[in-house]
Amino acid sequence: MELMFRALLFHLLLYCATQTSGVTIQTVPAVDSEGVIQTELEKTVSLVCQPDGGHEADEELQWLRNGFAVHLTEENRMGHSSVCVTPVLYEDNGATFTCRRRNNATATASVTLNVTYRPQLSGSEEVSVEEESMLVLQCDIWANPPVSSVSWSLNGSAVDLLAGGFSVTNDGFTSTISADKVEKSLHEGTYQCTAESPTYGSHNKKFIVTLTDKTLTIPLMPFIAGLVVVFFTVLLAVASRWNRIRKLKQE
Repeated sequence: MELMFRALLFHLLLYCATQTSGVTIQTVPAVDSEGVIQTELEKTVSLVCQPDGGHEADEELQWLRNGFAVHLTEENRMGHSSVCVTPVLYEDNGATFTCRRRNNATATASVTLNVTYRPQLSGSEEVSVEEESMLVLQCDIWANPPVSSVSWSLNGSAVDLLAGGFSVTNDGFTSTISADKVEKSLHEGTYQCTAESPTYGSHNKKFIVTLTDKTLTIPLMPFIAGLVVVFFTVLLAVASRWNRIRKLKQE
């Protein structure tokens, strides 16, 4: 019985030591129960790490970003350590910041950034396309959270995919509408790409498409070859004529 009590006491002490040898990260904005900080582009995130259990001020701390060491000044390592992410960028989405004790790498705490941003759709763009050529329009729909829907309109009405011979593709980053051998009566006008975000609402971009008359193009190589043939034909004709004139003069 005494042996069992000693073993239980040993494990209890070991558990307490493990619990009190950790670190704590305080954050602004606050971190949720899953260790995620919700933030937006261009905002600021502040992280402060300190040892648990009132450890001495000479406890050295380290920060990692996605497993790579973060450079810290000497005075920002001892007792407590802070990291400021400003401004928050696209690349910070999903980044995990880990604080740990230098002398005990198992004593760690981590937080992960979830950076939300709206689709980058605004303004208008003028597009000029020759008749009977291919029309391709693209709009960026990259957003976090992802957009819930994307739609295309032409002159205020939903694009008639069948009548205009259009095809639309979305890959989560870009929405593309295209048509082969465009005609002025079917394809000229104002197109609008509209993306619906569950967080940021509706965003759109306009494309003002003008169709120009088809230009006559002459294949360069056959054209040059034709000129060469004509040149030598004329040259031979002139040479032959000159020879006849010389013979007449000699007679």
